[in-house]
Amino acid sequence: MLKHTLAAVAATLSMAGAAFAQADFPFALDWKFEGPAAPYFAAIDNGHFEEAGLAVEISAGQGSLDAIPKVATGAFPVGFADINSLIKFLDQNPGAPVTAAMMIYDKPPFAIVGRKSLGVEMPKDLEGKVLGAPPPDGAWAQFPAFATANDLDVDAITVEPVGFPTREPMLAEGNVDAVTGFSFSSYLNLVRLGVPEDDISTILMADHGVALYGNAIIVNTNFAADNPALITGFLEAVAAGWKDAIADPASAIESLVERNPAADADLEQRRLELSIEANVATEYAMENGMGGIEADRMEKALEQLAETYEFQNEPDASLYFTDAYLPDASARMLK
Repeated sequence: MLKHTLAAVAATLSMAGAAFAQADFPFALDWKFEGPAAPYFAAIDNGHFEEAGLAVEISAGQGSLDAIPKVATGAFPVGFADINSLIKFLDQNPGAPVTAAMMIYDKPPFAIVGRKSLGVEMPKDLEGKVLGAPPPDGAWAQFPAFATANDLDVDAITVEPVGFPTREPMLAEGNVDAVTGFSFSSYLNLVRLGVPEDDISTILMADHGVALYGNAIIVNTNFAADNPALITGFLEAVAAGWKDAIADPASAIESLVERNPAADADLEQRRLELSIEANVATEYAMENGMGGIEADRMEKALEQLAETYEFQNEPDASLYFTDAYLPDASARMLK
């Protein structure tokens, strides 16, 4: 069905590109208006998109599998999505006009979140323990690669399938010793349940042998080819928005709350700060500017992805990411 949809809209993409260039420039998020989305609203309020000649309109999403087709079909010229989901999408839909153009989460938020009081601080501590994992969870999907990288005896780990709503409550109550989840989300959920912060251990998979990248700005390749300057301007404005958010998270959250008045400003600022610390302002990004990737790491990431996903076609990193539209590194520095 999706392949038919892609074919049906292909002929209209160049017309859509012209319309986007002249009017609002829609941007599809993968999720709700929460803390990590604040830098994009800061980029609007601080005039960065306007300087690039863009009137950006941001739409909330329902996950990467919602954002990717929106961009692939040309409904949106740009979006924000998990690159691992994009890789699988392109493997299943060869030739779809979508690729990643700027890495935002240099380290993905896939994590094991445990409690020190229950004996979980390092990967090996999981042996002999109970791990709560929602079957559809993105972090759980990466667990085999994490286990291989850390030489874990998986037979010594009891995996308890749990639901998303019960995951952190079960850990807070001590019914499981650790859970799989997104680092900033599970951490904050536990804090809200009354678990002391100094009792929470966040084992980020990216810090323990998992080479996968995380969420990236994705572009419709037909639109980008016709409008390269607009895409580069958009990416430069995104970098500026993140730089602003890193320098002044509270101000960025004000921009978010304007669009989502029901948001808990303190909670979302903490969520933003956690994502900056663990996922965005990494050593690589701070030294090289945000947005790029390392070829050797991407090749290793594809090998690890193949541990949990059977590719229908030969993996090709050039299909999943391009640096052709990235602005100069000086325009992507975060400090």
